[in-house]
Amino acid sequence: MKKYSVYIIQSQEGFRYTGMTEDLDKRIFEHNNKILSFWTKRGTNWKVIYHEEFDLKSDALKREKWLKSGVGRQYLKEVLK
Repeated sequence: MKKYSVYIIQSQEGFRYTGMTEDLDKRIFEHNNKILSFWTKRGTNWKVIYHEEFDLKSDALKREKWLKSGVGRQYLKEVLK
């Protein structure tokens, strides 16, 4: 069964990015090698600092959207202390 990951990555420079994928390892490789990643091209050495897994793509997309909201960003600030 497929799993969908919602993830937060952080670059060496301190930039953060929130995304969703079916293959987290592949997606991190793409971010670090500037493949299909317009926003993350400005950072280097991206590392996963937070992730959650979901069985349904729709649930993962909802969670990604929520984490990008003001309330979600505040939640992450507390969790990532």
